[in-house]
Amino acid sequence: MNGLTVLAPLSVEARAVRAGASWANVHRIGMGPRRAARGARVAEDAGAVLIAGFCGALDPDLEPGDVVLGSELRGPTGTTPLPDPSVLAGVLRRGGLRVRVGPIASSQRLVVRERRRALQRTGALAVDMESAWLASATQAQPLVTLRVVVDTHRNELHRPLRTLAGAAAAYRSLRKACALAEDWAHALGPREIVLAAPRASCAGVVRAVEVVERALEARGAPIYVRKQIVHNAHVVADLERRGAIFVEEVDEVPSGSTVIFSAHGVSPAVRAAAADRELDVIDATCPLVAKVHAEARRFAESGFDIVLVGHEGHEEVDGTVGEAPSRMRVIAGADEVDQLEVEDPNRVAYLTQTTLAIDETTGVVDALRERFPKLAGPASSDICYATQNRQDAVRALAADCDVVLVVGSGNSSNSRRLVEVAQRAGTRAALVEDGTEIPPELLIGCERIGLTAGASAPETLVEGVVRALDGLGGVTVSERTVAREDIHFKLPRDVRPQR
Repeated sequence: MNGLTVLAPLSVEARAVRAGASWANVHRIGMGPRRAARGARVAEDAGAVLIAGFCGALDPDLEPGDVVLGSELRGPTGTTPLPDPSVLAGVLRRGGLRVRVGPIASSQRLVVRERRRALQRTGALAVDMESAWLASATQAQPLVTLRVVVDTHRNELHRPLRTLAGAAAAYRSLRKACALAEDWAHALGPREIVLAAPRASCAGVVRAVEVVERALEARGAPIYVRKQIVHNAHVVADLERRGAIFVEEVDEVPSGSTVIFSAHGVSPAVRAAAADRELDVIDATCPLVAKVHAEARRFAESGFDIVLVGHEGHEEVDGTVGEAPSRMRVIAGADEVDQLEVEDPNRVAYLTQTTLAIDETTGVVDALRERFPKLAGPASSDICYATQNRQDAVRALAADCDVVLVVGSGNSSNSRRLVEVAQRAGTRAALVEDGTEIPPELLIGCERIGLTAGASAPETLVEGVVRALDGLGGVTVSERTVAREDIHFKLPRDVRPQR
C-alpha cells in the first residue's frame, strides 16, 4: 500500500482535511465533474483514496455536521459500488460523530427544492458534485467517500445566512473525522483471513432462536422472553423488531401470556413464579444446560455438597444454583478452593458452567480433587461440545495468525473465553460485536487474521466482518477445520411443526 491519498474539492475542504490529517497526502481538485475527472490523475499511483468534503443532505434525518460514508456512488452514467466502510464508521462513532452509511448521489449542478426531493426518493442519503466522476477516473483500492453535511432541505445553500452555522459545523466535523481516521488509514491494505471451523451458532442457540421465531409465527406478537434468548445483541434486536418482548423477570409478563425461557435455563423458583401467573411457558433451555440441572438435582438428592465452577451472576449459573441452593457453592478459580466449607469432605461433587474454557476448568477441578480425593463429578464433561470445538479451533488459528478476532457480544461468556484462549496462546485478540467494532490499531502491520465467532453469534455477523476487513484493501479467505458438527436438538413440543 502506497499510503492514503485524500482528494478534497474546495480549498475550505482541503484546509479542514489538512488541519485534521497532517499525516495524509491531501490534494485539492476543484469543484464539479470536469475538475474532478482531471484531479483524479493525482491519484493514479495511489494505493488508497479517500474522497473527503461537504455534501447536501437528502435524508431528512441528517443534520449539518453529520458524516455520510458512501456504500455506493450514483451518477448520471451509473452506479459504482464502494468497499464496506464499517471499520471507519466505527472509528468515527467512537470519536463522537454521528455517522450514516448509504448511497451518495453526484450531480452536475446545485440540488435544491424539488430536485432535492426527487433525489431523496431514490434512497440516496446525500448529494455532492464530484464523487461519482472521481470514482470512474481512479482505480484506487480501496476508494472511500467521506462527506459531511453542510446544508439540508430546511436550510439550502441558496440561503447563505441560514447555512452559515451549518458550514461551521461541517468544517469542524470534517477536521475531526480526518483526525480520527489516522489509525484506520495506517491499517489499510490487503490481508489473509483464516476462518475457524467450527464457529458461530451452536445447535442450542439455533434451537432457541427458532423457538422464538416459530412462536411468533404461530401465536403472533407479542411473545415475551425472559432474559435475552441468547447472548447476542444483533439476534435480540432482530427478534424485537419481529415482535418479541424481552423482560428481566416473569412478573413483567401479563398474566396468561406466552413466555419463553432462554437457552441459559431457569431455576425452579422462576418456573413456580410463571405458574402462579398462569403463563403459557415454552422452554428453550439448551439440552446441555438441562443436563447440568439434572446432575445438580441428582447430587443434591444423594446428599452431596456441590461445587459449581462458573461465574456468579451469569444466567446459566443462577439457574443451576436454583436447583439446589442450600447445597451449592460457586467458585471461579482454583484460588477459592481452600475457602470452601462442606459438611462431609467425602461427599463433595462438582459441576461446571457449560461455556467455560476447558483449560480454565481443568485447573480448578484438579485443585478440588487434591483437597477432596473422593470428589464426584458428572458422567461426562459439562463443557459444551460447541464451546470445546471453538476453543480448539482458536488455538489452531492463534498458532500462525498475527491477530484473532472473535465475533460476539460482550455479555457472551463463550465468546469472551475464545478471546482469552487466543491471548493465552500468545496472540493478540479482540472481541467485536460486528464490523464497526474492529479496532484498526490492532491491524496495523498485521497480514494474517484469524476469525471466529462465539456459539451465540450467527454466521451472518462473521460474513459482515469479512466484508468490513475486505473494505480495508481486499482479502483472501481460507478455512481451517478442527472438528465437524452435525448435532441438532429437537424443538420443544409446543412449537414443533404439525405433521
